[in-house]
This record gives sequence, structure tokens and C-alpha cells, in this order.
Amino acid sequence: MTHVQHLKPFLRKTPFFEPIDRLMHGNGWIRWMGYYSPAFFDSEQSEYFATRHGASVYDVSPLIKYAIRGKDAARFANYLVTRDLTKVKPMQAAYTAWCDDDGKMIEEGTIFRLGENDFILNAALHQLHWLDESAYGFDVEIEEISDQLAGLSLQGPTSREILQQMGVQGIEKLPHFGIMETTVDGHWLRIDRAGFTGDLGYELWVKPQDGIWLWETLFRIGDPYKIAPMGSQALDWLRIEAGFILVDADYTGSHHALRPTSRVSPFEAGIGWCVGLKKDAYFVGKRALRAEKEKGLSRHILIGIEVEGRKPAPGSFLYADRAGKQEIGITTSAMWSPGLKKNIAFAKVPPSFVKPGTQMWIEIWYPKEHKIERSMVKCWAANRMFYDPPRKKA
Repeated sequence: MTHVQHLKPFLRKTPFFEPIDRLMHGNGWIRWMGYYSPAFFDSEQSEYFATRHGASVYDVSPLIKYAIRGKDAARFANYLVTRDLTKVKPMQAAYTAWCDDDGKMIEEGTIFRLGENDFILNAALHQLHWLDESAYGFDVEIEEISDQLAGLSLQGPTSREILQQMGVQGIEKLPHFGIMETTVDGHWLRIDRAGFTGDLGYELWVKPQDGIWLWETLFRIGDPYKIAPMGSQALDWLRIEAGFILVDADYTGSHHALRPTSRVSPFEAGIGWCVGLKKDAYFVGKRALRAEKEKGLSRHILIGIEVEGRKPAPGSFLYADRAGKQEIGITTSAMWSPGLKKNIAFAKVPPSFVKPGTQMWIEIWYPKEHKIERSMVKCWAANRMFYDPPRKKA
């Protein structure tokens, strides 16, 4: 995502561009996959608290979406990703990674199973060339359908009530990572119960021509439920609290890494739980990942840490000792959580330091009265899922 002042003639507009632009108080546009995308409306603080105490709406239309269909679609999808998709039934979604032959992550995201041989893979980076190459020998059709769907992410504790008031029948029965399709006011609507905030939330998908209807309906009905638009800056805070990793922030996809040593496996990225080594079918990278698991070859693990004080520590070095003689890792994403009142971060550390409560030292540089000061403070290994309310899955 980058700023757009020199790119305006080249950027595309999602179906929600006009209502978003009317609500934006400043020049908060950035580029996301060739589209205009909001970084903020008023302030990331207000948008953050709207999500945690009411509901927020974020335009997810720029996500790249690939349809995988055909006689061998189920077999191919299970070969493609690390999760065991035989356990994912039609009208269910799953979070997963997909890797190269060396077991290094190309990316991670959500795969939706709409039917026995009907899937949609959501990605943040373009993957069509790799999907086509991987499909050799399978009777499947792969099509990018990004322009065929417009999406809004509705997140927060009042999100379900808004959808109920909107007339979505049975939304209260939709399980976590479940999918449903319905019609509201004559408009087709697909809903999945997922999101990037770690809270109760849903993703709403409509035909592009119905985008304005969806936006206006949500904000008309959601006004009593503290609904607010949200940009990517607040979303970044929310996903860090939830422990969700982000490509190009917490890891580099293996197809984009300039050095082989920059590539990471799902185990090293801290999402080893989504690697189905026990599934019967082979998947891309399985041999390398099994060897890494069995032989303990992971170089580092991306964990959560809690940092002493209130100075956020992105890109900071971690040490085993206060003197800073034994460097052990580095932070990626970091923030002061206004809701949790904690200084939190993700950090790459050796496996021997991942146990929650393990003490380390972190070097933080920050500006203070026209100079840069250095502080060496304590930090502790923690569960990366800092925020996990029961309502997320209830």
C-alpha cells in the first residue's frame, strides 16, 4: 500500500469509492493492488474504538480473488494449500498458507469452499501464473474474478445485530468461518463469518452494481449501532492485537524475496497449526515441511512480545542480555494498544525463546526533543493472539 498523489490517473475505483470519498475528512487515499483504498477517514483512534465497541466497515474489494472449478478442483485445492481441505465442507472457509517446493510461504489467506468442486482463493498478491503452473495435469479451470465481486468487511460487537436488522435471515446461526448466501431487498448477498480484526465480524460480497445499495443500507440501519467507516491504519492496529500476520510487513512471500534466506516457512511465521502434515494427500512443500518439523530446522519463530514502557518498537533488535552482546531477533509489527493498554509487537526469535514469559531485552530508538534517544528495556514472550474475545466464535 502506498500513497497516491502521483498515481491518480492510473488507479481504479472500487464500487464504494464515491461514498467513501464523501466521508473522508482528509486526503486519506492510498494505493492497494492498483485501487484507491482508504488509509483513514478521521483518525485511526476513532476507527479503532468504533470496531471494538460498535461496528466498522472496510472496503475489501481490492483483494485478489481466484475461482477454482472443475472435475479435479477439490483434489487440486488440497494439493495447493497446507490445510487439509477434506475437513472443510461446502459453504465453509479456512485460513491457510500455500508454499513453494522448499516449504517456504508464497502467501497465506482464506480459501472458500462453495461446493464440492467450487473454491475461491483470496490473496493479497497476484498468484495467477503460479496457480496455472501448479494446475498442470489437473482437470480444473482457474479464473481471476476480482472484478466480479465487491466486498465490505463489517466488524465489531454490533455487526450481527446490524445484519439482523437488515433482514438477513439465519445470520445468528452462521458459525465461525461459515458461508451463507441470501437475498435482501432483491439483491444477492454472500456472507462469510471472518475478518482481519479478531472480533465478531463478517465479510459481505455483492455484485459490483449493488455496491452502493449495500453501503447505504449498512449505514442507514447501522447508525443506532455505532457504525463507522474504517481505513487501513486502524485495521493494522486491530490485526496486530488479533495476532494476524501481513505479507510484506511480517514476512516476505517466497516469490518476492530477493535472498533465499529471507523466505520463511509457515512454522517460522508462527502459523504451523495450519500445516496438515497428517493429511493423506501430498501438497506443495510437504516433504520440506515434514523435515523441518521432525528435525527442528526452524531458524526462528514469529511470536508475540509484551514490551516494558509505552514506546512502540517496530524494527527493533532483541537481545538475550541487557548489555546487548547476544542479538537474538527483530520485531516486525508493533504498536501501543489503546484498548489493551499494552506495548505489543511481533518478533522473530529462536525457538528456545518462544515460551510465554521468557524474558528478553529490546533496543528502542525514539525522538525526544530534537534528538534520538536509545533505551534498552525488558520484554517478554507472549501468545501472539493478544485480543481474542469469546464473541468472535460465539
